[in-house]
Amino acid sequence: MTISIITATYNSAATIADTLNSVLQQTHQDFEIIVVDGVSSDNTLDIVRSFETKMQGKLHIISEPDKGLYDAMNKGLRRATGEIVGILNSDDFFSSIHSLAYIAQTFENKDIEACYGNLYFVHPNDLKTPVRYYNSGHFRRWMMRLGYAPPHPTFYCRKSIYQQQPLFDLDLKIAADFELMLRLIYVQRLSILHIPHNLVTMRIGGI
Repeated sequence: MTISIITATYNSAATIADTLNSVLQQTHQDFEIIVVDGVSSDNTLDIVRSFETKMQGKLHIISEPDKGLYDAMNKGLRRATGEIVGILNSDDFFSSIHSLAYIAQTFENKDIEACYGNLYFVHPNDLKTPVRYYNSGHFRRWMMRLGYAPPHPTFYCRKSIYQQQPLFDLDLKIAADFELMLRLIYVQRLSILHIPHNLVTMRIGGI
């Protein structure tokens, strides 16, 4: 089962190596990673390209002007060829070498359309000490009416679902991820499952 991972970058030289290394270390190796770069002015692309040999053809790079983060994510979603798709931001990394394996095992159940897990927040200067733990195990659909949602960095969905509808809304500058999950989980009532593991670690800050 191929999992497509989409990573949007823009001047991400300080963090992108951590992101890509965490992908390389996964026990589930049936993946592709699509890096969508907004024409970085630092050496982000040099760092990304240095991983091409290690990725053995699984790394795909797009570098061109875009309309922001969500436009870059949409480009990655359209390019994705895997059965399962998720977003790994350029300042985030997988918490466990088994993160993709947990996700792949979940989608072995053909009735599951999307999944999500737990998330660590860390300070950029200390990646080993969580400053917040986002346990999404108690999430229920109705909570989205109150603004609560599963952590988007841990959200993975079947590609076929994305092909049936609009992607991230570019008119929403910082809330398009919430709006997309609202459509999928609350409005369309996808069959979702919580993975009881810490899938992703996220640096505080960013957009």
